[in-house]
Amino acid sequence: MDEITTAKRILVIVYLVALHLVVFYFLYEKFATERTSEPEVALPGIEAANVIKKVTPTASSTLYNLVPTNAATVPPPVANPGALIIPVAGVGPEKLVDSFRDARSEGRVHDAIDIMAPQGTPVLAAADGEIARFFDSQAGGTTIYQMSADRKLVYYYAHLQARADDVKVGDLVKQGRTIGYVGDTGNAGPGNYHLHFSIAIVTDPKRYWEGTYIDPYPYLKNGTAPQIP
Repeated sequence: MDEITTAKRILVIVYLVALHLVVFYFLYEKFATERTSEPEVALPGIEAANVIKKVTPTASSTLYNLVPTNAATVPPPVANPGALIIPVAGVGPEKLVDSFRDARSEGRVHDAIDIMAPQGTPVLAAADGEIARFFDSQAGGTTIYQMSADRKLVYYYAHLQARADDVKVGDLVKQGRTIGYVGDTGNAGPGNYHLHFSIAIVTDPKRYWEGTYIDPYPYLKNGTAPQIP
């Protein structure tokens, strides 16, 4: 009888030891998992959905490409400094027609390009530079003269409906800024809405409205910088 009682006590002790070992194992696993895992925390100013997660880069991925979806886009550097843009909003290069050598009245040559567009279409600065002169004439109508940034060229915008209210003589304007609006003033003819645009190489800084004209068409067509002979 004593031997049976002793055997039962030994079984109970073994059972309790085994139970404690199992409990200890699960507690250890839970503690170790909490210590080694990192909670995902939202960064200040960035929504939780845009948080960068900690990952291990592989051969096909890199940490440098993992950015928040609301990160600012950095514009690419200018590939061709000094390149011209078409100075009429919404006009693509396929719509340009080279009229530089076209004949005009009184034996004149055009020496410019006419860019057709609806009345009131914004006229844009073709390049950076200074607004040098406003002039109203019978031929050109409402016009603007703009010096290039290096003051070697003068850009001429004519037949404007109006100049932009926030532009004045002496302003340094950036390429693409609205400086006027397409019209039919001067000798353009009623309803013949277009921008007369010319480029001249300055020969006398004191007479910047004169100079040697160069054809704007290839530079506007290809988005390149004018070449001074």
